[in-house]
Amino acid sequence: MTAAVATAAAGIGFGVVGAGSASAAAVPVGSGSYSDTRPSGAAGPENNAGAPVKPKVTSAAADKPVPTNDWWSSLAFQRYPDNPYSENMYGHPLTYKAVSGGLEVGYPTSHAIVGEGRQYEFTHKRDLTVGLQGLNSPDAKADSWSDWTVTPQWSDGTRTLRTTIGHGMPYVYAQGSGGAARISAASAPDVFADDGNVLGVTIGGHHYALFAPSGSDWTVSGTDIRADLGGKDYFSLAVLPSTDALATYRKYAFSFVTGSKVSWDYDRAAGRVKATYTLSTTAKEGSERGTLQALYRHQWLHTSDALTSYTYTSPRGTMKVREGTSFTTSQPVTGVLPGLPTASGVDKAKLAGHLREVANAADPFDGATDTYWTGKQLGKLAQLVPIADQIGETAVRDKLLGLLKGRLQEWFTVGGASEFSYDRDWRTLTGYPASYGSDKELNDHHFHYSYYVMAAAIVAQYDKEWAADSAWGGMVKTLVRDAANPSRTDSKFPFLRGFDVYAGHSWAAGHAGFAAGNNQESSSESVNLSAGLILWGSATGDDSLRDLGVYLLTTESEAIAQYWFDADQKVYPENFGHDVVGMVWGSGGAYSTWWTANPEEIHGINVLPVTGGSLHLARNKDAIRRSIAEMEKANGGPAVEWRDIFWEFQALADPAKGKAAWDAQGAGYTPEAGETKAHTYHWIATLDALGAPDTSVTADSPTAAVFTKNGTRTYAAHNYSDTARTVTFSDGGKLTVPARSTATGTGTAGPGDGDGDGDDGGDPGDPDDPPATGDTFHLRSGGTLNTSAASSATADTIASAGGANHDGTPHRPLVYEIRNVNGDHESGGATDFRLKVDAGTAVGLGQQARVSYDLTGDGTFERVETYRYFATDPVDGWEEYAASRAGLRSASGSLGDLRGGTVRVEVWSAIGNAPAKLQVGSGSVLTIPFG
Repeated sequence: MTAAVATAAAGIGFGVVGAGSASAAAVPVGSGSYSDTRPSGAAGPENNAGAPVKPKVTSAAADKPVPTNDWWSSLAFQRYPDNPYSENMYGHPLTYKAVSGGLEVGYPTSHAIVGEGRQYEFTHKRDLTVGLQGLNSPDAKADSWSDWTVTPQWSDGTRTLRTTIGHGMPYVYAQGSGGAARISAASAPDVFADDGNVLGVTIGGHHYALFAPSGSDWTVSGTDIRADLGGKDYFSLAVLPSTDALATYRKYAFSFVTGSKVSWDYDRAAGRVKATYTLSTTAKEGSERGTLQALYRHQWLHTSDALTSYTYTSPRGTMKVREGTSFTTSQPVTGVLPGLPTASGVDKAKLAGHLREVANAADPFDGATDTYWTGKQLGKLAQLVPIADQIGETAVRDKLLGLLKGRLQEWFTVGGASEFSYDRDWRTLTGYPASYGSDKELNDHHFHYSYYVMAAAIVAQYDKEWAADSAWGGMVKTLVRDAANPSRTDSKFPFLRGFDVYAGHSWAAGHAGFAAGNNQESSSESVNLSAGLILWGSATGDDSLRDLGVYLLTTESEAIAQYWFDADQKVYPENFGHDVVGMVWGSGGAYSTWWTANPEEIHGINVLPVTGGSLHLARNKDAIRRSIAEMEKANGGPAVEWRDIFWEFQALADPAKGKAAWDAQGAGYTPEAGETKAHTYHWIATLDALGAPDTSVTADSPTAAVFTKNGTRTYAAHNYSDTARTVTFSDGGKLTVPARSTATGTGTAGPGDGDGDGDDGGDPGDPDDPPATGDTFHLRSGGTLNTSAASSATADTIASAGGANHDGTPHRPLVYEIRNVNGDHESGGATDFRLKVDAGTAVGLGQQARVSYDLTGDGTFERVETYRYFATDPVDGWEEYAASRAGLRSASGSLGDLRGGTVRVEVWSAIGNAPAKLQVGSGSVLTIPFG
């Protein structure tokens, strides 16, 4: 199994002698320790012939920790003895492969369906090779790297070449000495532009621009293209979206990228996380320091930064081009809970019986010995602790906590049957006994260690002294440093080992030694680490680790939705034939797992483990339904082996169906290896009572969530602090949570007329009212926007389009408006809405929305935004029409500060021949980019 985990780092003392030292030593960390040498007989990183390997890096990078699990890892980890260069590397839109003569470059724009229809791939195919005349290097090494770029180096003793490549980069930046620039084309190029040092060529149907220093001249002879560098040492190339883009791309040809860096900011009060992706550049000629970069779908869905009309094809769907050295994304945060809250529908006696069954088992760890399976058992037991506490089973709770502490402490102490050992060459901490290549291939550390961090977070919730750095917290943080180190200056571990900040998700393989690039299977186990970081950071007061977890989970959640579940059905090729993939590869995706073709595992491996960190999956309820439907079709019926995982998954979208499946089965089944009947029953019964998670509502706490059933919202939050606090939700609801407790309620501490129902009884925005402020408004019956939700939801009817096409033009729209609004425009922010719509059983309907801003209330709308319509399904039930997913169809004007302004929402039927419904009162929310 391959996967990737993300965790945060703290300054723990790290006086390491290093793997391979003359005598093994235990390095103390608080009450625990790890070894500086592998246990006797244990293996470390090796090639596929079983020979040990060291990082393949230049002397300039020898003291720098290698991010082993990255898109370019095969450059540094030589998996195959006969290939000292690299395997295929998928940067997107370009693909690469290091060879003796330099860097192969390709731009795959067509895909193949392989493996009996189970895999789609945009495989690397060479269009050209970037090199130097006569270059014949015995190897290629990593010379430098940053957050999503890398610079390979070739040297044959006479000639030296370095190229800088990266995610989203349409350019390859080359620096070479000892020979003229040489581009070797895979087929005779078609020259479409020739201006001395700038050459435009079409190779294999793809357009490239080649840039040599001023005063140089490109010559073409068959498939050989050369330029004398005239004493300079630089040249570059770019893949063009079209030949007429040459002038734009020429502008930035000599603005060489020298580094890449992401920064994140969790705005707790707003319930959002912003991330800024920045390229550093240097001007090789002139003074231009800008550049062009292509954004993945999960990025451009959440940015309000201006994008050009240029696009690229990729295995992740359309990439859109940004002109500039940085862009910012802004996403709402879905909270994480240590466990689901109390609900009246749970049979406590039944639950207590299931809890005791696990706690009193002869071997609660089910024989687990290696890092992965031990982790699974730690995760299984940890999920039961809050449940036992919730129903007053304190003896069971304390027994479970004792089991968790005991097993964690065994692993966190050198000298027993299990331990962690540090490898100085690869700057990594590996648990022994290892499994699934975590030792020999450096696979899956984030998967395995996620369970340890999550279990430790649950322990910390009840025992802060145990979690202190001076006790066992130091070892927890050391595992975090290995799997998801937030520090770029830590000499012992790389920055975010497995998490690819630009791709938006983790990679599992430590060597990426596959033609299809790197891969990740269990995205949910990667999220388990992020969720564990949020809970650990919250429990121990480490806000930096908490915020890291928020960034990682929020970012990866969107990547999972788009690339593992195709939530918008815009990524997978039309002829792929599947609604999900079990594995994402650099070249595409595969409807498979590493160990079986059973559809239950293919669909379920990206769900387990089910925890309070799984709530983010409920953002895409239709994707959940599609996944379960495909699984049951391929399976010939409902799940059997992992039925509990699918009942829990079902409950995130349709709790009543999940509960009905449990009731029909009863307790007569064998749980999945990381599950228990106690946890599954509690999960299903709780969601059946409270409703599915409502991710349209955010909170000013990362450990809070909302559930909605029949239009009624239940608010839940956990408070880790030693004093009571009030959690405020984006719909105006408020919840007072006692110290060190979980609480639920209906938002009775919310704003309004004092009765707590969130209804102030008036229509906000009347001229005599004080100015309205805030950034969140609820669509209310009667055509108003209100800063609070109504006590219950109702529905307005959206008129039929009458069989005509009204795409982009309002037709008998529903209009909702609020006047006299004050707010300061937030640069980089974007309008967002989440509208609940239902077409019933009508076929072929599409609803559309327009948001308009009159900044001063004078009747002139300075900014008008029309969004693409949302095609509803012909199934009864509310669906979510979201601005971030639909995307802008058109926009005019600019935003500025609101001073007594007016905000208007219009909703109409763009297509179809039947009416639809819009949920109002609560459920449909507009968020505007104003503070």
